[in-house]
Amino acid sequence: MKIKKYFLIFAFCAVSIIALLYGVSPHWFALTFLGVPELDLDIAHILRAVMCLYIALGLFWLFAAFSDRYRNTAVLIAGIFSAGLVIGRIISLFADGQPSPLLVLYIIMEFVLVPVAYWVFRLPE
Repeated sequence: MKIKKYFLIFAFCAVSIIALLYGVSPHWFALTFLGVPELDLDIAHILRAVMCLYIALGLFWLFAAFSDRYRNTAVLIAGIFSAGLVIGRIISLFADGQPSPLLVLYIIMEFVLVPVAYWVFRLPE
């Protein structure tokens, strides 16, 4: 079904842009979007590793968009991925307080994506 294909292509694009934003230059990202003037070396290391994790998942989603065999699995994984992120962000929201506006936007985007992914997953082939 074309909706699943387009959903996976969108997921690839979205996660790749977000990953590249904070992973290519973690110091620039932290200063520009989070107002953090100095970024610890270990945090930069983690951001770059997570960038590649996101890109790897995104590449799987892109591959699955063009593969009948993996399409449903990829849609399900996209939903689980978003759910895991939003749950962690909500925990942090209550434990640590409100983050920067960009991260609040991420919470909203991921929260919306979970039911959308479930809806897309339930669509017939």
